[in-house]
Amino acid sequence: MLYNNKSTQSTHENHAHCHGDCHNIAHNHAHDNHHSHDENHNQSASHCCESHDHGSTQKNEIEDPPEDPERKSQNIKLTWKIKGMDCAHCASKIENAVKTLPNINQTKIIFSTEKLIVFVPKHDDAVIKMIEDKVVELGYTPIFESTPNHAHHHEHSHSFDKKAFIPLAVLGSLIVISYLILLINHTIGEYAFIITAIVGLIPILKEALVLTRSGTPFAIESLMSISAIGALFIGAAEEATMVLFLFMIGEMLEGFATSKAKKGISSLAQLMPEETVIIIDGKRKTVASHSLKPDDIIEISSGGRLPADVILVSEQANIDESALTGESIPVNYLSGDKILAGSLVVDNTIQLKVVSQSGQNAVDRILQLIEDAEERKAPIERFIDKFSRYYTPVIALFALLVIVIPPLLFNEDWYTWVYRGLTLLLIGCPCALVISTPAVITSALSNAAKQGVLIKGGAALEHIGSIKMVAFDKTGTLTEGKPQVTDVIAQSITQQQLLTLAAAIESGSHHPLAKAIVDYATKQQIVVHEASNRKANAGVGIQGDIDNQTYYIVAPSKVTTVSIPLNDEDREKIHQLESAGKTVVVLVTQQKLVGMIALQDVLRSDSITAIKALDELGLKTLMLTGDNQRAAKAIASQLGIDYRAELLPADKLVEIEKIRNTTSIAMVGDGINDSPAMKAATVGIAMGSGTDVALEAADAALTKNSLLSLPNLIRLTRFANRNIKQNITIALGIKLVFLVTSLFGYTGLWLAVLADSGTTAIVTANALRVLGFKSKKDKI
Repeated sequence: MLYNNKSTQSTHENHAHCHGDCHNIAHNHAHDNHHSHDENHNQSASHCCESHDHGSTQKNEIEDPPEDPERKSQNIKLTWKIKGMDCAHCASKIENAVKTLPNINQTKIIFSTEKLIVFVPKHDDAVIKMIEDKVVELGYTPIFESTPNHAHHHEHSHSFDKKAFIPLAVLGSLIVISYLILLINHTIGEYAFIITAIVGLIPILKEALVLTRSGTPFAIESLMSISAIGALFIGAAEEATMVLFLFMIGEMLEGFATSKAKKGISSLAQLMPEETVIIIDGKRKTVASHSLKPDDIIEISSGGRLPADVILVSEQANIDESALTGESIPVNYLSGDKILAGSLVVDNTIQLKVVSQSGQNAVDRILQLIEDAEERKAPIERFIDKFSRYYTPVIALFALLVIVIPPLLFNEDWYTWVYRGLTLLLIGCPCALVISTPAVITSALSNAAKQGVLIKGGAALEHIGSIKMVAFDKTGTLTEGKPQVTDVIAQSITQQQLLTLAAAIESGSHHPLAKAIVDYATKQQIVVHEASNRKANAGVGIQGDIDNQTYYIVAPSKVTTVSIPLNDEDREKIHQLESAGKTVVVLVTQQKLVGMIALQDVLRSDSITAIKALDELGLKTLMLTGDNQRAAKAIASQLGIDYRAELLPADKLVEIEKIRNTTSIAMVGDGINDSPAMKAATVGIAMGSGTDVALEAADAALTKNSLLSLPNLIRLTRFANRNIKQNITIALGIKLVFLVTSLFGYTGLWLAVLADSGTTAIVTANALRVLGFKSKKDKI
């Protein structure tokens, strides 16, 4: 699984999630479900969980990360790390250039992790070289990743490249020299500025020509080159030089700000140690971390990080998981517990057994989710991408008309209108608008990842920030998902005898109620012997033979299917227990009631606080559960939320669809049976302890497995959505102002490029506020 729980929540956990919300948990607890040791298991399991497969097959299925559809095709996937790709504009240039090459089926650029992914019909060295040559031609360095298993273990450095100052310093020095010459001799100074402009123009013009040949004729480099050349032709060499200088400053600032935004994501990749000590036949050997295989025994010293998902072999260990979950307090693990890759060993040297395949540990899978998230663009981002494709050509055409129509039709001065047209051309650059949304989304994804929340893309980010209602699964989400025995009421026998009988029948079951009964009996020092002829009765309960007598454990509502009806006194006892929020099962023979056992699932420690925080944010809350009405009411009253009880998974789906017709709703769950409702909701949010099916169905995951992450997530996404709107308003507003002022001659070339570069820097800096956002009430 992507996110582990400790061993106390081990192999029965998936069953717990499924059963916890089945129709009337009592004993529709329904041993009609998960008695995996029974011959009727498969038939009975389908009754509750609607034919979801469980058991070992399920486990094997969910251990692997979800595949993209493209990966399942016959295409060959080629991956490169691209050095120097420091802005979204760079990413789009590379993608547009590569997709025009022959024998390319599909191209994807992953800006946050600086990856280029290309799908080709077959592995061909000539195609690989052709792609790399094109990337080099654009001015970037491709590093081919021949083995995807350790693709995330390359060095990820997002510190700003100080070499970017060199061309800026050279051009700046030439401008100063040219200005000094101009003061001494005006004519020579003019020539000096022309030479300086040409020096600054050459690299930009070369890139513009490459981009034009690659299918991107309206790139900022092209617009800048045309404006600079036009300025030279009309004798405005000083302004041409300043245009180029300010453009280079803007590009540098954008690269600096964007590299800072990506640091949170790149820090995840840096968690993985390059080398690890492995123990083979009692001897220690240092090996490359990506060469580790499942069942390898490794040794990690204090202060070292785990290179893979592991199971603790040593007796105990204190582990710092803050880099992955945001939880600052180290967690104490015991022998047999599963621990995530990237976690830090706090105290002693410990031994562990590797359980993850190379390239499939928790860190790799989080990075993969983030990479996949970039394809899920927010609706506003998709609109801006489409808008910008038309915006620049339209402005370029408008600038051309401004240049030629006034002189030709109205006998106006050519110099004046050429100058204004070139200024308008610079206004046509959509850089600030294009970067306004992805810069915020990258910052929000990075911030969320540091706080232990995974958001699967811009669309999920936008939707989470706009939800009006949150629906919760009960068992394992609002509650611990670990029911405990609270009452043992025997009829004509002792409590110990009742527990002995019940535990014998329940022995071997994976159902959470069954396990709770067996665990309780064991704590009472009762020796548990499994009953003979144990059998699950679909939709009823479970039976077993003890001393030639057949006993049944069923829900109170199912008693009449196997035994005589309960009397009024017994029904009243059951009513009182269920009214207290407890789940009751009864032990009967065909002739009489032997006794009843009540169990209760306790609320998570953070449930009440989280619900209150959501209420303060103005969100309505709702609990959806398969538990009985009285037990559901007791839990809901503690939380102060509305509820719907006795729901099958299909009923939850119908309820969510009905609500979604009138309002945007998020569904929070952790079990397989929550997946349909999570898919149907506006947004699906999975608990970190949930099944991989639930995590895959979700749009976001709370990896800390804490409900307190939910209000923090809402605050972050609301802040990010507001930030996106601010950026779009700034970008379009400044463009509109300078469009008008340029047309009427109030804005010069240098001011236009300053406005363009300045706006890009402003929206990027505004986006960085999301990166540093702290989820506090006063922020909203």
